[in-house]
Amino acid sequence: MPELPEVEALAGFLRERLSGRVVAGVEVGALSVLKTVDPPPTALHGLTVTGVARHGTWLDVHVDGPHLLVHLARAGWLRWSAALSAAPLRPSGKNPVALRVRLAPEDGDDPARPPGFDLTEAGTQKRLAVHVVREPTDVAAVAALGPDPLAEDFGPASLAALLAGSRQRVKGLLRDQTVLAGVGNAWSDEVLHAARLSPYAVAGNLAPEEVERLHTCLRDVLGAAVAAAAGRPAAQVAGAGRAAMRVHGRTGQPCPVCGDVVREVSFAERSLQYCPTCQTGGKLLADRRLSRLLK
Repeated sequence: MPELPEVEALAGFLRERLSGRVVAGVEVGALSVLKTVDPPPTALHGLTVTGVARHGTWLDVHVDGPHLLVHLARAGWLRWSAALSAAPLRPSGKNPVALRVRLAPEDGDDPARPPGFDLTEAGTQKRLAVHVVREPTDVAAVAALGPDPLAEDFGPASLAALLAGSRQRVKGLLRDQTVLAGVGNAWSDEVLHAARLSPYAVAGNLAPEEVERLHTCLRDVLGAAVAAAAGRPAAQVAGAGRAAMRVHGRTGQPCPVCGDVVREVSFAERSLQYCPTCQTGGKLLADRRLSRLLK
């Protein structure tokens, strides 16, 4: 699932290409993608894009009035085209394009094929979500978001306040969007590895120096990933930061820090990766379904 670094890069990519442009049309290829009906997508027609922002892992295309809010979910992505197909997008269960946004042509554009973008979704689990709303907080999930870990005012004390008294495992807390916005399964693995913390550590039990270290690693790891993806074409954003990942998706490979073998714990729909030497004092984590450490 695209997380904070990827969505931030996509927001920057779209900001450069959409700001000041007029929306010529919004076409729906999969009715299930639309999660709101008022305003309708046609309310965007003829309006000027005034900005593109990110709220956690949500993209926000703001036109002169409504907001087009997009959550790419597990298998969604954004595909930009300098010359979209002239053929209208029609609803089809076989078409991976769920929604298309066309821009009005400007000088240098092909008038018959102006630029724009498609929202696509692979696989059978259709979770890509598009909301057309008057305010971003009209979407309950956006209104409930916790602070952004890269916000200027998110300091060590801010993180300590979120952790204080929590009985959640630190891995789960980092992924909880109502606690901290934008961090998901992949980047929480990377942050915890950099911070030398077990994913099973109880968040409220972390020592002050561990909280400080976790804060530093949140900012450093996510900041580096954002920088790695910034300025790249949308098609390259997903792989930019992940190429430098140390543990996530690298089960069985050597840890680049200590050389130990990267291990995995599997869940129903996801898995986590970690280094025993760097993070758990050499102990192997049991499958989470067993709810204990191997002794």
